Amino acid sequence: MTAYLDHAATTPMLPEAVAAMAEEMTFAGNASSLHSSGRRARRVVEEAREQLGVALGASPSEVVFTAGGTEADNLAVKGLFWARRAADERRRVVVASPIEHHAVLDPVEWLVTHEGAEVVWAPVDHAGRVDLDGLEQLLDARHESVALVTVMWANNEVGTIQPVERIAELAHRHGIPVHTDAIQAVGHLALDFAASGADCLSVSGHKLGGPVSTGALLARRGLDLVPGLHGGGQERGIRSGTLDVAALRAFAVATTLAVEAQPAESVRVAQLRDDLIRAVWKAVPDAVLNGAVPPEVDGLGPALAAADGTARLPGNAHFTFPGCEGDSLLYLLDARGVECSTGSACQAGVPQPSHVLLAMGVAEATARGALRFSLGHTSTAGDVAALAEAIGPVVERARGAGLSF
Repeated sequence: MTAYLDHAATTPMLPEAVAAMAEEMTFAGNASSLHSSGRRARRVVEEAREQLGVALGASPSEVVFTAGGTEADNLAVKGLFWARRAADERRRVVVASPIEHHAVLDPVEWLVTHEGAEVVWAPVDHAGRVDLDGLEQLLDARHESVALVTVMWANNEVGTIQPVERIAELAHRHGIPVHTDAIQAVGHLALDFAASGADCLSVSGHKLGGPVSTGALLARRGLDLVPGLHGGGQERGIRSGTLDVAALRAFAVATTLAVEAQPAESVRVAQLRDDLIRAVWKAVPDAVLNGAVPPEVDGLGPALAAADGTARLPGNAHFTFPGCEGDSLLYLLDARGVECSTGSACQAGVPQPSHVLLAMGVAEATARGALRFSLGHTSTAGDVAALAEAIGPVVERARGAGLSF
């Protein structure tokens, strides 16, 4: 039986979401059509929009549906940049953290290459947390030229949680809008868009039990965004394209259920995560836990200690294994029925060390030996036990066979 420890890449759809999608697929109707079937489809879409708003602390009018998290990130980064630059030619600087997902990093780099933007990297510490003092100094010095700040809510590789509310406060002192990629946070952390202070927030359906290719950008009312897609003028003209009614209904159902279950589920999953960390350290004492260290396991291994153990996603455990290549460990574990990743699934197969670890000050050779174990709503103690049994022999074999660098 396979132990699936890659929920950060994608998590199984919730049965209720599958049922909602299957039922909705039996109906015809374009949500932009004016006949009865179209009006019915539009009603389903708007009910899904209301559900998402309630679950995430946003007004329904602030929910812009997209085809996933990558599109939401692109719309936010490019849309804000273009709108701010059009209003003031001086505003060409994008402030971003160097540990962002490539769905943010690549649009930023594209703006630099094609649109004359300048990127300024917000400093991060050894746990991957944004240095607020450094960010404050940066914004004080460059605020007249800054178009936007973009910092993810929780890191997809090492699980570090950012102080989004404080970041928004610092940016808003200078009237600078803030985008946060919350794709790993929704359904796993307590989250309220209105209370966060962020101006726009990205969410993805398949990370929380919904279908792939569903997502949304929560955009504060009155926020000026230049659309990246043009066509039928759907979604307030911000994102054209025929809406997938069945998928959006399932997305809303999954989000609602994930948010409702989050308080208890986060505790359950965090306990499994802590058991997993202890098991890895018992089998491989020199394994290094990257990111913030939960207080329940701090001091039990050669960890990079962080002061606040609550600053880590409940289902994330990210290790580096000295003397091993991460890809080799992944394949050896897979052969034993344990599935995990070396980092972002979007970068899988790319033979280069994690940009997240490098930004945190981890040496390149060390960064190549990384594995991410991520738990979710279907995770059990049996999954942890399977890893505990496999990890020691796998690391020993990788080192003994010279599967290193």
